[in-house]
Amino acid sequence: MRIGLGKDIHKFKKGCPLILGGIIIPYKKGLESYSDGDCLIHSIIDSILGALNNKDIGRIFPNNDPKYNDISSTILLKETNNILKMSKYKISNIDVFISCEEPKLSPLIDKMRKNISNILEISIDDISIKAGTNEKMGYIGKGKAIECISVCLLEDK
Repeated sequence: MRIGLGKDIHKFKKGCPLILGGIIIPYKKGLESYSDGDCLIHSIIDSILGALNNKDIGRIFPNNDPKYNDISSTILLKETNNILKMSKYKISNIDVFISCEEPKLSPLIDKMRKNISNILEISIDDISIKAGTNEKMGYIGKGKAIECISVCLLEDK
């Protein structure tokens, strides 16, 4: 078995959609990023790559490469899944924690889980997503960003 940790944070930005887990979240701001800013998927990608000991999201999908400008993070997750398929491992489970003051994400978590499970071709029961606040402390607590932390456990195929 192998374990990987991923973390991503993006600042809020007006004028773009908020995308988490590959779905559009109804909210007044989106996340600033070179891609679509989906910090949930970005953290999952890094956790998978970390468990594989295969670089990180910035080296696999560099933000100075024009082909990744405004790209959907679901495409990056599919490419990461292809990297995983070439290894001798498969996903045992993924656990994600989203930290933000708003918007309220709990009603959308199952939709995010389903979308990610479809992309990774694993059971929805192998993906856990939780959301909480930062109790109004720090950058996240002031409503300026969203942060996601993911853990991925891989096992032999």
